[in-house]
Amino acid sequence: MAELEIKPVALASTEAQQLIAALNTELDRLYPEDGANHFRLDADEVAPGRGGFFVARLDGELAGCGALRLAAPGLAEVKRMYVRETLRGRGIAWRMLQWLEAEARLLGAGRIVLETGERQIEAVALYRRAGYTEIERYGEYVDSPLSLCMGKALLR
Repeated sequence: MAELEIKPVALASTEAQQLIAALNTELDRLYPEDGANHFRLDADEVAPGRGGFFVARLDGELAGCGALRLAAPGLAEVKRMYVRETLRGRGIAWRMLQWLEAEARLLGAGRIVLETGERQIEAVALYRRAGYTEIERYGEYVDSPLSLCMGKALLR
């Protein structure tokens, strides 16, 4: 049975940067329109006590990532969720999402939100299966017609 390990890493780490670059490449391919992609994530946003950047390894192989940041008191935001294409369909994204929700609870969040794109069909299905529902676009996504924002209450 495959072993999945999720651990925090620095945003500037080689692991994080490799996965972020792969995610950015995929998003550029899916959304080639000018201004369609929002790639900003600052190290201070995922610093201990404010969030985190997490890497998943499947049997030691770099598999995916996800980040979490406190957007406001009691409100956490999922950022940079990604699983390498060759490792999709193995439950890695589901486990990462559960991990991020647990981290959000530890940070005192009672609600969690995220932004994805309407062309990311598998991601939207994952979030819906996990109980997320569509919400109004927020923050930097307000004027982004290709953005789909979702959220859910976190049970303690």
